[in-house]
Amino acid sequence: MVNQNKLKYVQPEELTLPDGVFLVKLARKAVAEYLSRGRIIKPPDDTPSKLLKFGMTFTTILKVTGVGRELRGCIGYLEPTEPLAVNVINSAIAAATQDPRFPPMELHELKHVIFEVSVLSRSRVVEVDNRWRATNEVTIGVDGLIVEYGIYKGLLLPEVPVEYCWDSETFLSETCLKAGMPPDCWLSNQVRIMKFTAKTFKEVEPGGTVVIRNLVEEYNERCKSF
Repeated sequence: MVNQNKLKYVQPEELTLPDGVFLVKLARKAVAEYLSRGRIIKPPDDTPSKLLKFGMTFTTILKVTGVGRELRGCIGYLEPTEPLAVNVINSAIAAATQDPRFPPMELHELKHVIFEVSVLSRSRVVEVDNRWRATNEVTIGVDGLIVEYGIYKGLLLPEVPVEYCWDSETFLSETCLKAGMPPDCWLSNQVRIMKFTAKTFKEVEPGGTVVIRNLVEEYNERCKSF
């Protein structure tokens, strides 16, 4: 029998701030339980039914330092193969313990990190008759990118170009580099370019208030002098 929730995929725009608060707190709790007891929690009984529909997320963990914030782990999923709340639990634990760029987190680090949960849309192929026009199809602060060619695949979330004040051409090039390909790979018709949107919720401080990121506004404020 087909799981009916699987047919009801969660669109990022469906989610409200209370939904995001729930998901971010769930991500923190999942990591705390895993690091302290080695236990993978299940969604609690009070999980909103909307969050039991299938969906996909990336969890980003940022270490708060005296000079700012540093990436501590980021892992996620590109296909809605499980309920959204379950996916948040899994992506959070993976970001804390399986990101190959970092050693596994230890319990004492929890008081020094913030959690950020991005709920993704399904990706769609960017189709243009001239590859140079792909830059016109990418909106900074709205779109995330995937480039793919054979075994090579790279993904960057919508917040990444905002953090670095990239334009759309730089964003495409950096996604190519993330895939392990030359920065101009996006100009090749053999390379598939895909884009997706996301709704991102983050803690303002470790264990603190959760807000929705307005990436377009952040980009305009952060990068207006560039």
